[in-house]
Amino acid sequence: MQYLSFVWNSLIGVVKTFTIMDFIDIVLVSYLVYKAIRIVRETRAEQLVKGLVVLGITYFIATMINLKMLSFILTNVFTFGVLAIIVVFQPELRRALEKVGRTKIAELGGIASGDAHSERGQTWSAAIPPIVEACERLSGTRTGALIVIENKTKLGDLLPAGTIIDAKVSTSLLCNIFYPNTPMHDGAVIMRDGRVLAAGCFLPSTQKGEYLDKQLGSRHRAALGMSENSDAIIIVVSEETGMISVAENAALERGFNSYTLTQLLRDRLVPEAAEKEKKKGLFGRFRR
Repeated sequence: MQYLSFVWNSLIGVVKTFTIMDFIDIVLVSYLVYKAIRIVRETRAEQLVKGLVVLGITYFIATMINLKMLSFILTNVFTFGVLAIIVVFQPELRRALEKVGRTKIAELGGIASGDAHSERGQTWSAAIPPIVEACERLSGTRTGALIVIENKTKLGDLLPAGTIIDAKVSTSLLCNIFYPNTPMHDGAVIMRDGRVLAAGCFLPSTQKGEYLDKQLGSRHRAALGMSENSDAIIIVVSEETGMISVAENAALERGFNSYTLTQLLRDRLVPEAAEKEKKKGLFGRFRR
């Protein structure tokens, strides 16, 4: 009874001293925890977090029931384990920091420049049809291709290994680049602002190669690796099957055709136009 009374009085004391700054503090910490969970979800770091939670619970129980040896071991694990975590999970930590860096203050508040969005939309609206047509042609002839569409993360570190082109995108240009036995057909094309920036570039391989389907070739693995290290959209045309795939956010989706690929690119690169088309189609159905 005494313990319950102590807890109740402590709770009353906290409520009486609670201020608006305490509320803001709680909201910010909750948001940071939520974002951290979003970042580590579906990665190797997720298993690490689960392991740390289990160790934390074990340490708490060992301390409560006075298991001195176990408490001593877990204390040292937590003390020296931080350095081991940083070394082992360096790729995941780097990607998490990159995601934080890609989040602009204006986007956090839901504010965006209408002119910048409009200009970007017009640029990519003109570039999407030749990209899709080139992928369809390459798929029909089973010609391997790898097209990286740069987003917020700049890919300048990939350019030195390739050849700078900086040309207006066209179906014939992309088909010529990936034509078999040409100097740049094995590398990737980097696209920036609706233009072909460079070709013959080499991409980092995926960190989860042992978990992938053995049928996936080097292009698919490179596409996944690029999607793990940036927010780029990577289009892959398989040399063996002619299948069109898209890698994005460390995930690979296969089986695209010209229509579904166009829809995906418009949703990602021209979201305002895609939303208008959806609303237009919805209103059209209602009128009927």
